[in-house]
Amino acid sequence: MSQQAAQRPRLLQAMVDAFRQEDVRRKLLFTLAMLVVFRFVAHVPVPNVDKAALDRAFQGNSLLDFLSIFSGGALQNLSVAALGVYPYITASILMQIFTPLVPSLRNLQEEGEQGRRRIQVYTHWLAVPMAFVSGYGQLQFINNAAGGAVIRDFGLENSLMGTFATLFTLAAGTMFLVWLGELITENGIGNGVSVIIFGGIVARLPSLIPNVSTQSIIGVLIITFFAFGVIYLIVFFQEAQRRVPVQYARSAFRGGRMYRQQGQSHIPLRVNMAGMIPLIFAFSIMILPATVASYFTGSGGWIESVADFFVNQFQGGRGGGGTGWYWIVVFVLVIVFTFFYTMVQYQQQQMAKTLQRQGAFIPGIRPGPPTEAYLMRVVTRITWAGAFFLGFVAVLPFFIGLVSNVQALTVSSTGFLIVVAVVLDTMKQLEAQLLMRNYEGFIS
Repeated sequence: MSQQAAQRPRLLQAMVDAFRQEDVRRKLLFTLAMLVVFRFVAHVPVPNVDKAALDRAFQGNSLLDFLSIFSGGALQNLSVAALGVYPYITASILMQIFTPLVPSLRNLQEEGEQGRRRIQVYTHWLAVPMAFVSGYGQLQFINNAAGGAVIRDFGLENSLMGTFATLFTLAAGTMFLVWLGELITENGIGNGVSVIIFGGIVARLPSLIPNVSTQSIIGVLIITFFAFGVIYLIVFFQEAQRRVPVQYARSAFRGGRMYRQQGQSHIPLRVNMAGMIPLIFAFSIMILPATVASYFTGSGGWIESVADFFVNQFQGGRGGGGTGWYWIVVFVLVIVFTFFYTMVQYQQQQMAKTLQRQGAFIPGIRPGPPTEAYLMRVVTRITWAGAFFLGFVAVLPFFIGLVSNVQALTVSSTGFLIVVAVVLDTMKQLEAQLLMRNYEGFIS
């Protein structure tokens, strides 16, 4: 029997074993139940929505399609969960950046689990005003794209109470999704917030099926080839790591005397330590000029000409129809943010100090500053590979648009990263649950 033929029954058997265990089955069913609740909330609309105006706003607007990724289509329905968990993700990124810069936050991080919980509370507080600001900006942009008011009684010039009620509803929907995500993390399988985003992206896949029948077979095959190739590359780079050997001394008593023994281990440095965050940073900056320029498209004169230039150059990029300069800037920004975010994460880990406190050392490298410099060189070298990989994934829609006319089936690179990363993380957690009970897992 071939290895692949033997692998298939083991995978099916692992799934059966997972449902046989009562606690694992409960975790899986709880996760599915929370996803059902999320999809139900995604179809509860905000009051006073003009459906016709909302449909006009989304016609051919690739920027709104990008913003809708993190809401699972809820933004297109303008539901109470239209913002998704994006404000919370933004707050988390800001807290990760500010923690090493603000002394009080840095001290909280060094206090262990209690300090990290306090930082998590601050992240929740920061997510609320971020939801208000994001909600107001997105609704104003939707109104401009629709050429009229999508929500009646919205706008500071129309109704202050109506505007506050709408923004409060959107912020409450965001925090409700964050709460669902934390329930999944505590009682289910996988990282809750990531699972919520994953569920939204997967829920949008059936909407692509009607587009398949209108496209040529060659175009669909090209898209399928690129999709499987990107999935393979994402899995490869997500799991790729550089293992730095480490030796440590430990004490043992033998015959009433203490002996020093040498142990060996390694530090796994991931090639793509930044994950999908650089893509979010880069595209968020790239959509900012189009968002600001959209407010001046009807001003007249040279102001309108400049605004139209930025809208045409920056708004059409997500669907693969942007200019070459747009994607060059995206590529450069992704590389820059990959290095920036990787270094922020690396500085927070303080690997050299941790090794020195544990009595561990890298063979041939002295403890302290030499170890710090050596690890920095290693992280910098492997980050180049991760940065170019993320840059390639970011500009992939542009190359797909060059070789194929199937623009409707172009899958977001950010969505690919989220889906694959969440599937890998969930499989690893389920694998650990099965191995704890002496079962064979999905991977090993």
